[in-house]
Amino acid sequence: MIMADSGSSEEVAVIGNTDITSTESENNIINTMVEKGTALLRKLEINVAEAEKRTGKNTVNMQETYTVYLIEIRPAETVPEGGTPAAPDTLWRRYSEFELLRTYLLVTYPYVIVPPLPEKRAEFVWHKLSADNLDPDFVERRRVGLENFLLRVASHPVLSNDKIFFLFLTEEKGWREAVLETGFQDKADSRLKSLSAMFRVKNPDKRFTALKQYSDELNTVISQLLRVRARVADRLYGVYKVHGNYGRVFSEWSAIEKEMGDGLQSAGHHMDTYAASIDDILEEEEHYADELKEYLFYTDAVRSVCRKHELIQYELEMAAQDLAHKKQQKEELATGTVRIFSLKGMTSKLFGQESQEQRESRLAALEQSIQEGEHAVKEKNAECQEFVRTAWEDIEHFKEQKDKDLREALIGYAIMQISMCKKGIQVWSNAKECFNKM
Repeated sequence: MIMADSGSSEEVAVIGNTDITSTESENNIINTMVEKGTALLRKLEINVAEAEKRTGKNTVNMQETYTVYLIEIRPAETVPEGGTPAAPDTLWRRYSEFELLRTYLLVTYPYVIVPPLPEKRAEFVWHKLSADNLDPDFVERRRVGLENFLLRVASHPVLSNDKIFFLFLTEEKGWREAVLETGFQDKADSRLKSLSAMFRVKNPDKRFTALKQYSDELNTVISQLLRVRARVADRLYGVYKVHGNYGRVFSEWSAIEKEMGDGLQSAGHHMDTYAASIDDILEEEEHYADELKEYLFYTDAVRSVCRKHELIQYELEMAAQDLAHKKQQKEELATGTVRIFSLKGMTSKLFGQESQEQRESRLAALEQSIQEGEHAVKEKNAECQEFVRTAWEDIEHFKEQKDKDLREALIGYAIMQISMCKKGIQVWSNAKECFNKM
């Protein structure tokens, strides 16, 4: 098979979300890699500006509460100093519409590692964090994740040029009908078909086999990392809240002391402040967890590309096998040699040999069938080679993006932990000063 060389370099930049705290901005929490050279990002700025809870009736006429997200797009033009940016075009989308868009992209571009959506319901959360998908903090993190998804797609050299994606950003009404009219659902490969190909393919591409194994291992590692972080967060929450007990005890103690009272009261205040800070700290941690979760979900997109390659390879092998069988039939018919236990041999014994005219007619039919089979094998082989070439280009791009994103996320997480520890040292240093003044 032909393997494409993907050594091309792309201009890249870091996209940040506008609705994040200054600390998160400094630590570069949202470190999405995007390619500035793509046509769509040169023309449009894309934001998911806000989320809104609504109530309405679903398809079975039952009342339900759901969340919609406001997408804003505006021309990406330079605003003169003192000028006013153009008002954005806006529309509302439900999470289910994002799901439909991604499913369409998966089916239409099977060789692309399609960016994942943020989780629909919270996973790997520490016990004090709400798992309710309507919880305001969770909705806000999902809003950031949906914006990240749109920026990922808009920055992709292939996906960004898709007409349906552009309609998703610009047409609130009629978009769902437009995507269904593409007939993408008829092209979707069934899971049973893909599973059959996985077990029956005889000559799997070792590169894709290794990639699928790596994807499984990455999924396992990130899952374990998220579980460990959730357990650490639980324990950290307890440690911080216990400092609130220090604050209460110092305050009560200060009430019965005259000379030591002010120092104890001040120390208690420092402890109370320290205890109260844990909620913001763990909320900030969730942003780093969401970055890891994105790559947890990315692993499924990688496996999807591998499954599609297995299916194409399997179809190629089946076409080649069918062609070989037809050529064997032609050889047997031309030479008169018949396998002992073949159907043809049994028929000849029961009904006698074919006439010359019948044999020539069958030979002509087989020749035509062989030509069609050779054409089918040629087409399938070309399809397989093209899939490998385009898929591997995208895989190499994904690897570079993954390495940079995860490195920056882990460095940012480490910086946050260092900062948190320094604050703890500062609190106890302040308490020490209070004790010295008693």
